Amino acid sequence: MVLGADGCDQLVDDGGDATLLVHKGKELEAKFAKDGSLPDPASTTNAEFKCVLQVLRDSIQADKTKYTRMAAKCKGVSEETTTGVHRLREMAAKGELLFPAINVNDCVTKSKFDNVYGCRHSLPDSIMRATDVMIGGKRALVAGYGDVGKGCAFAMRGAGARVLITEIDPICALQACMEGFQVVTIEEVVGEVDIFTSATGNFKIITLDHMKKMKNNAIVCNIGHFDNEIAMEDLENFPGIKVENIKPQVDRFVFPDGHGVIVLASGRLVNLGCATGHPSFVMSCSFTNQVLAQLDILENCTKA
Repeated sequence: MVLGADGCDQLVDDGGDATLLVHKGKELEAKFAKDGSLPDPASTTNAEFKCVLQVLRDSIQADKTKYTRMAAKCKGVSEETTTGVHRLREMAAKGELLFPAINVNDCVTKSKFDNVYGCRHSLPDSIMRATDVMIGGKRALVAGYGDVGKGCAFAMRGAGARVLITEIDPICALQACMEGFQVVTIEEVVGEVDIFTSATGNFKIITLDHMKKMKNNAIVCNIGHFDNEIAMEDLENFPGIKVENIKPQVDRFVFPDGHGVIVLASGRLVNLGCATGHPSFVMSCSFTNQVLAQLDILENCTKA
């Protein structure tokens, strides 16, 4: 990748954040050029998006066309994660994608290898490092039975937990059933489960109402869509909530009624926040795919 004053020729992204920054930067620079308005971090309640808007606010005041030039220079992006691919598809559907994108996540040697077996390794590793809890004998709910959910479910069963699955896709739900997992809704079992893990790639899967009904000291973690799967903002702003920091990346949120839930990694990716992510071996396939994708972008944009 050639770096210069106008940014990169090619982009390797993980979660779509860099792609989002370039696209949002170009959009807000155009808005500033039109009416002189600067991005306002106070216009959103999302902590991460506040950071994006602050970065762009500072950037526009220093260089009014930085991201517009970046968008023009970048010939393509290769995207690593399920979440990032969701974002790219949304932009493509709206006609907003500014440059070509290669979906590395859905390569068979990524999604069926890294997502399944990497998470199978790193989920119990992160829970045990964070809490030292005995997984055996516990009731563990995995929300979502896609590639990530499959790895998580088998890991928790392998550690001795009784595993329950929530899943809205009928085929994935059928797969879970045929593997011997109990398929439920969260509402049916929320007061019985010891360990909750979200793995869907969707928004507010574990809600504030769910956490209000959980048993005392239930463990709540996410290995899916950053911090969006657990309603962290609602939990943190709930009137009367108290937070006990047990150790880094492990917090007990105590409700006014006295019961608490233990949230790992502030609702972000637990395998990165509480452990060291996937082993290098399983990541080697993913990164090989990234290299191949980057070579493809280079070849095609050179020919063009």
